[in-house]
Amino acid sequence: MRALILASTSSARRALMDGLGLPYQAEAPGVDEDVSPSLSAREAVQVLAARKARAVHARHPEAWVIGADQLVQVESEVLAKPADRDAARRQLGKLLGHTHDICTGVCLVGPGGHISEALEVSRLTFYPLAAEELERYLDLGEWQGCAGSYRVEGAGQALLARLEGDRTNVQGLPMLTVVRMLREAGFSFFDRPTP
Repeated sequence: MRALILASTSSARRALMDGLGLPYQAEAPGVDEDVSPSLSAREAVQVLAARKARAVHARHPEAWVIGADQLVQVESEVLAKPADRDAARRQLGKLLGHTHDICTGVCLVGPGGHISEALEVSRLTFYPLAAEELERYLDLGEWQGCAGSYRVEGAGQALLARLEGDRTNVQGLPMLTVVRMLREAGFSFFDRPTP
């Protein structure tokens, strides 16, 4: 059986991978996540996804490693994970009542120099919220560790007026893309576990 590693400790990404039923491990990539500010969100997530996958693959050269990174872009501004509640409030203030893109880069690195990369972009439109409702959402803490300061797999789904694209992409890992990449790499699905 081929070893598969998710180069992430994100609970949302692990939940999506768990749903596939493929055996895998999760490992923190432990990489520097700074990129040039001149990069667009689409470019930055691809650079970071590859950096994460390659870092874990260097530690496990016989394994297949999935790396992913996600950023939000509203107009020309890129939003990463907020540092604190005030930053989350500012980020959500830019998103509420508007449409934005959520960009996820995915990189699969395998033995023998195999590498495949993909980019998935979803478009989301949020309802406008009154200040009091925004504060109630911030109280939930879903903004922590999330680019754009929301989680659509939680209460944040009530922010969504419209979603175009793969919902799993918004949750952190575009599973249509991941499955296609794994199939192209020769992984099989629905295998019975060996006793």
